[in-house]
Amino acid sequence: MTQFITKLAEISRLDQAERMRLENVAIKYAFRSNEYYLSLIDWNDPDDPIRRLILPHPGELEEWGRLDPSDEKAYTRIAGLEHKYNSTVLLLVSNVCGGICRFCFRKRVFLDGSRGSEVLRDLDAALDYIRQHTEVTNVLLTGGDPLMLTTEKLDRMISELRRIEHVRIIRIGSKMPAFNPHRIIDDPALLEMINRHTLPDRKIYVMTHFNHPRELTAAAISGCNLLGRAGALLANQTPMIRGVNDRPEVLAELFRKLSFVGVPPYYVFQCRPAVANKAYAVPIEEGYQIFERAKALVSGLAKRARFVMSHATGKIEIIGLAHDRVYFKYHRAANDGDSGRFLAYQRNGDAFWFDDYEETVRDYPVTEPYRLHGPE
Repeated sequence: MTQFITKLAEISRLDQAERMRLENVAIKYAFRSNEYYLSLIDWNDPDDPIRRLILPHPGELEEWGRLDPSDEKAYTRIAGLEHKYNSTVLLLVSNVCGGICRFCFRKRVFLDGSRGSEVLRDLDAALDYIRQHTEVTNVLLTGGDPLMLTTEKLDRMISELRRIEHVRIIRIGSKMPAFNPHRIIDDPALLEMINRHTLPDRKIYVMTHFNHPRELTAAAISGCNLLGRAGALLANQTPMIRGVNDRPEVLAELFRKLSFVGVPPYYVFQCRPAVANKAYAVPIEEGYQIFERAKALVSGLAKRARFVMSHATGKIEIIGLAHDRVYFKYHRAANDGDSGRFLAYQRNGDAFWFDDYEETVRDYPVTEPYRLHGPE
């Protein structure tokens, strides 16, 4: 059983001076890790990317961002159930993670006083909601981390969802393959449960959260392979994080390694402007250029990722830069009528979020007919 580490004093590789410096951050924003994940850190490198992912950083105390940057509250129908996109329901099934990412956009779930108030408490009510909404074909289990639940609890939840005819895909969003692959390796009941609920026309997807290529250890790859053999389909999503994967060659190596082990890149997210995230965020236009240079270094399935923002109004894809323009498209909009809408804005190199662009140069409605240039 993995022992969790929640106090910086438990990390012998931190000297007292550094520990004292970081304690002020950990008091405000919770720290959590385990021996396996800490073993990936090169303690001789003060800029080690794994260290940056998991250990508190003084930059977190800079006042910046919001507790709910994507306005999830507006789409919450009952506690722990969000219904933002027509065909997808999101269930926050846990308020615990195997480790707490320093760039987490749901820090509010871990803050003192939250007491899991946003986490699903009434599974039966959530199931009733989904049954009544026959447009829902996808259910995403997230949190926190669903794999922090016991396999027995997960089995009950997935069993009930499998009884709802119109739910065709169940997704499990988890960083446990990176944080603690032994959660998978050492639990044959988890693999049996996934196999039992994977049907020819109803799949289980595991959405992994590998942020840096060094997280893809032999143990992590073994965990992913076991999930695949059990019948799960895997894909990876990661935010772009300053000092972690914000160099084209590093992001390309992540894409490449993921594709080699059968976990194709799915999304690269713009780091959400959550509280304390300024130290980890990369401006949108810089991020787009990093993303495109990384894609140019890889081929095939390694090129599948899209660069997107999970904005309050929808999932907005960053699709291009010109001399004085930046181009966006609603990959999926909360208002279905806006899905596919194309937007052009004046460039702003200091923009970290969609809201930082003030002047719309052109808004191309989805319904506008496409016409080739040339003679009428």
